[in-house]
Amino acid sequence: MDRKAFSVIGYVSLTILALLCLLPFILVVSSSLTNEDKIIIDGYQFIPADFSTEAYRLLFKYPEQIVRAYIVTICVTAAGTFFGLFLTSMTAYALSRKDFKWRNRFSFFFFFTTLFSGGLVPWYLLIVNYLNMKDTFLALVVPLLFNVFYIIVMKSFLSGIPEAIVESAKIDGAGDFRIYAKLILPLSKPALATIGLFLALAYWNDWYNALLFVSNENLMPLQYYLYKMLGNMEGMRKAMMGAGAVITTAIPTESLKMAMTVVATGPILLAYPFVQRFFVQGLTIGAVKG
Repeated sequence: MDRKAFSVIGYVSLTILALLCLLPFILVVSSSLTNEDKIIIDGYQFIPADFSTEAYRLLFKYPEQIVRAYIVTICVTAAGTFFGLFLTSMTAYALSRKDFKWRNRFSFFFFFTTLFSGGLVPWYLLIVNYLNMKDTFLALVVPLLFNVFYIIVMKSFLSGIPEAIVESAKIDGAGDFRIYAKLILPLSKPALATIGLFLALAYWNDWYNALLFVSNENLMPLQYYLYKMLGNMEGMRKAMMGAGAVITTAIPTESLKMAMTVVATGPILLAYPFVQRFFVQGLTIGAVKG
């Protein structure tokens, strides 16, 4: 097979694969714009058979609440990603230094926590009773701040940076923090972008920590707000059915789920192209020697 034929087959295969990945999102958008009764009767369709914006109208019935939830989520995602990258990269840098004699013991300690955990109750007591983070911004940031898997990935990447670069900086009189800030971080952009994307996705999609630690509506992130809103809709529908009330119009629970998915995933999808180049480079780094 010549190179031209191979390229044609490759481009066609990737195009088909990209379209297959795009189809579920098209189905979600189409379903969010379909009348609830039509979804119940005919199921989900790629083209709205009975166009309706009722789900979005219901979702944005109180726009100040969803805007506030967006602001909280954006702030939590930005702060968590920034400080998470700082702690992850600094810890990985220390563990990758061969002149750090305690690095193997610390590495074992970090790895041990991936095998065993204290459980939900001690963790909850630690956050609420000892750290006093109940109904605070930190309760949404701190629990996801430190991820051992990301440290291992970052450590593996930093281990590929030539030791001669660090040694030459030391000869010039640079300290550890200066080497970390001026040399290590600029050389680690692919790994930082990859881990940063994972951290941002984790913070953006997190609702469980808000469920456990947040009762103040002003600190409610987007995902938890949507989760609570959907739960209220389901509860209202079951209560009406239990009371024997006649429901003339279907409550848009299915289309509302799809509208929530569009609202929740839209911003993060728009942010992905800006880090795609570094993300791909971070995944393939080290695949080829030399």
